[in-house]
Amino acid sequence: MADPFAPFSGDCTSPAGFLAGGGTCGLKASNRPDVGAIVSTRPATSAATFTTNLVKAAPVLVSREHLQVTGGTQRAIVFNSGNANAATGTQGIADARQMAFRFCDGPGAPHGVIVDDVFVASTGVIGVPLNMDRLGAGIANLHLTADGGHHAVRAMMTTDTVPKAAAATFTAHGRTVTVGGIAKGAAMIAPHMATMLAFLTTDAAVEARYLQSVLTRAVDASFNMIIIDGDMSTNDTCFVIANGASWDGAPLDGSQAECAAFEAALGHVCGELARAMARDGEGATKFIIVDVAGAATVADARRVARAVAGSNLTKAAVLGADPNWGRIACAAGYSGAPIDPNRLEIAIGGLTLVRDGVAVRYDLDAASARMKGTEVHIRVGLHLGDGSATAWGCDLTPDYVRLNSDYTT
Repeated sequence: MADPFAPFSGDCTSPAGFLAGGGTCGLKASNRPDVGAIVSTRPATSAATFTTNLVKAAPVLVSREHLQVTGGTQRAIVFNSGNANAATGTQGIADARQMAFRFCDGPGAPHGVIVDDVFVASTGVIGVPLNMDRLGAGIANLHLTADGGHHAVRAMMTTDTVPKAAAATFTAHGRTVTVGGIAKGAAMIAPHMATMLAFLTTDAAVEARYLQSVLTRAVDASFNMIIIDGDMSTNDTCFVIANGASWDGAPLDGSQAECAAFEAALGHVCGELARAMARDGEGATKFIIVDVAGAATVADARRVARAVAGSNLTKAAVLGADPNWGRIACAAGYSGAPIDPNRLEIAIGGLTLVRDGVAVRYDLDAASARMKGTEVHIRVGLHLGDGSATAWGCDLTPDYVRLNSDYTT
């Protein structure tokens, strides 16, 4: 389906009523930005999704606790990079709580923001205690502005090579309403989120329970459909804050006609950020798009798409521009979704290689040529129903191995 949103260069401060910023406090040896925050200048509703890894980082546990306590009234996000604050025991929990406290006690917090109103997030090396003297000072020194999103996104980057930001607008009640966001992630990216952080904002007014439902669906179709290396991290988090600064009318609760436009805008921003992560996979040279059609259900289509996008053999074949369709068929077969091998159809770059489960006559050089660009499109047809899905990934390169063989050294 065509994307209804025109390209729009924006970020988490594109919606009205949000401030953001980033700074350097010395958590990274590189002295690059490593602390940031986003805050709504007015009361807001919130929602979040977190990693399903049983080893959850302290900020994940604390943010989940804050969300449960308030039922979804968070209006600020405080975060750091350079240290994941994961596998750090009770001290890690105390440090994550201290991050929220330091923000509330500092000059960047609007009047009335309490600790439970703050989400916290961290990304970086696992198993190393936070230096709270440095981080606390960094939080206290943050300068938040209405156009500070570009500073905030750089403060969340680790091995990312480019900042990731997106925004979309729609019209409701005669007003322009905006959804914006920033994200980081380049490795440990697998279904059910990974070493990624995504912070979304909107100036729509949205009831908290409905906001959680919309976010969960958007994440399932975007961040849960990207695979870089198949590893699930301990810190994966996606937050959304809705403050109603550009809204005229009752908060969205799922019953209004405007809900469709809001859901589309949020889905668009999540999709743009997810694809940016896949394009920026560690060491990647090629972006992989896997479209699956004809599955018995959408869930089955997602299983097949993720299996193909995450197959190391397929990723290696893409690196070498080798149209070895057997690797794609193999991944579809072990995906866990029902398939009929005799109905299987596979195409690469629009060139059909397999029909009814067997190879058709095709030019090997022509097929290889369609894999030599920076974007490789794989299509799998199952011919079992109407379920369809898209997953995104990248090739597997020697640079990925190099980057992850000396991450802490």
